[in-house]
Formats: sequence, C-alpha cells, structure tokens
Amino acid sequence: MATFYDHISESLKAFISAQHLFFVASAPLNAEGHVNVSPKGQDCFRVLSPNQVAYLDLTGSGNETSAHLHENGRITFMFCAFDGPPKIVRLFGRGRVVLPGDSEWDDLQSLFPDMPGARQIIVADILTAQTSCGQAVPLMDFVDDRDTLNRWAENRGVDKLVEYHALKNVSSIDGLPTPLGLKLTGKIDSMD
Repeated sequence: MATFYDHISESLKAFISAQHLFFVASAPLNAEGHVNVSPKGQDCFRVLSPNQVAYLDLTGSGNETSAHLHENGRITFMFCAFDGPPKIVRLFGRGRVVLPGDSEWDDLQSLFPDMPGARQIIVADILTAQTSCGQAVPLMDFVDDRDTLNRWAENRGVDKLVEYHALKNVSSIDGLPTPLGLKLTGKIDSMD
C-alpha cells in the first residue's frame, strides 16, 4: 500500500543513497508530446535536504528532462530495491537546470565525483515522497557501474563534447528548447 510523506526522511534518504540505479521522468505540457523516462546510474544523485535533491546529468543522446523542466518544471524520480526487502520510493517535485558557469554550479558540482561529460545539474524541490511495496520488482545482483559513457566523453574531449551538445542537446524530440541549447546559441547567458 502506498504511503505519502511531505519530505524525505532519514530512512528514505538511506534507502535512496543505497540504490545503484534510479529513473527520472518528465513530460511536456503538450498532450501529444513525448513522456520521457531515463535510467541513471553512477554516483550522481544527492539528497540535499528533506525537500531538495540534485543529480549530475552526463552528456547523452538527448536532453529531454532539461527541456521539460525549462517548459514546466515537473519531475518525478523513482528508486527500486533490486536486492533485500522489496520497496519503491518515488519523489514528486519541481525541477530546474543548473549549467556550468551558473552561480550555483561550483558548490553543487563539488558534491559529485569529477565525471567527464558532465553537462548540467538537475535540482528539484520535492513536494511529495511516496513509498510502495515493490513486490513485483525482480531480485537482481549489482555487478558494477558501466564505464562506457565516461570513456566516450573522455575520448571526445571538451571541444568535441561542446560540438556534440550543439548537435544533439539543444532541443527535445518535440522541439522544446533546452537551457543548454539556449546558452550555446547565446539566447541566455546562464540560468541565474
């Protein structure tokens, strides 16, 4: 049975911190637009306070979450227990994008390991946390984090990553602009 909370308790924070994988979901306002759900791994998620979280977003083939947050701010995170007792935690909130060069970047980035390809930090104010049973989630063993994305970013180097961002990360698949795209095209200086 689902239980709702108005904050992230210490026990929920401990559960979240122990997970190797989480999912982030967002959607545009347009009913015909694409709902996005992305899996995230690595050591890239932090609970900043009982009502605020952040994750370091690495360069990827799309930038849907960023575009959706810029348009409407809605975001949901989901964590599942793949070992131990079954449990699911969802965090519902309003998010925003922090880009390199923004006033918050250095302080936030210092909370994460230095990772090649870091393109932005997603910060979310959590309005509701929810737990549910997770009894249908399979038991799985964690082997290791993949290093493929980090190696790809390292091999590209900074200049090639900027070119890639300009090619692949300036808008969503529905054509919504991303803060990164607006910065790259000079339409905004920062998200401050």
